[in-house]
Amino acid sequence: MGAMPSSWCEVEVSAPSLGKDLVGLEPLSAEQIELILDTAEPFKEVSERAIKKVPALRGKTIVNLFFEPSTRTRISFEFAEKRLSADTVNVAVAGSSVSKGETLVDTARNLEAMRIDMVVIRHGSSGAAQFLGQRIRSNVINAGDGKHEHPTQGLLDMLTLRDRFQRIRGLKVAICGDILHSRVARSNIWGLTKLGAEVGVCGPEAGFLPSLREYNRVFGVTSERLARAPKDLVILHPGPMNRGVEIDSDVADGPHSVILPQVTNGVAVRMAVLYLLAGGSPDWAGGGDER
Repeated sequence: MGAMPSSWCEVEVSAPSLGKDLVGLEPLSAEQIELILDTAEPFKEVSERAIKKVPALRGKTIVNLFFEPSTRTRISFEFAEKRLSADTVNVAVAGSSVSKGETLVDTARNLEAMRIDMVVIRHGSSGAAQFLGQRIRSNVINAGDGKHEHPTQGLLDMLTLRDRFQRIRGLKVAICGDILHSRVARSNIWGLTKLGAEVGVCGPEAGFLPSLREYNRVFGVTSERLARAPKDLVILHPGPMNRGVEIDSDVADGPHSVILPQVTNGVAVRMAVLYLLAGGSPDWAGGGDER
């Protein structure tokens, strides 16, 4: 990517390269995934500025519609939206009309009648983001739907790996945990394999283990296991961490951990997704301070 301009200017851009919505990484091509990762790079620099804003989405209104509890993902999207100068609205489902029986589409259509531009949705039902995207004109971004996908988490994981190894192709990645029910695992499997990584999974086939201690003994990422592994490796985790069960504290906080860089990259990736869906050109991403 070429050098970024010193000041922001308005340019005529073509239709968004990602389409209208981001519901998962399965339907994306390798080129589309790389477009998001490449666009995220200059947005990382925005977060290091004294004034952490660019006017890329000034005038856009984005609704964060979270039907499940979330801290990291919701806050990361909020930071991304504010750093792009968008107007944001957080809808608390508890106590809203949704909890009184209003349907997902009713809620979204009422919001759209207020002339919103984008919806970021987290929902407990697989396929909810796609269902919504097919029924409203606004852009829809999946922030996790049931056991289906969590695409921005997969993207930030890939960006973190690429930062460390300067590539994705040829990397060997092991995904450990409850793979059967993990939307994060699915997004990572789709994204990493499309970019040429070798992906293996490690977790219980089905059912339940007799105890948390047994899970840690069989599947936990422990310091003992790490001592037997090749040294040129990194440890990632989407959070929240179940310390002492799925991962030991000395591993999560150790020299191989890139968990905090994941959090930093999460804001940049979500800025890139919002920007591209709004029709932004990656050649102009990150240009200019907010004045």
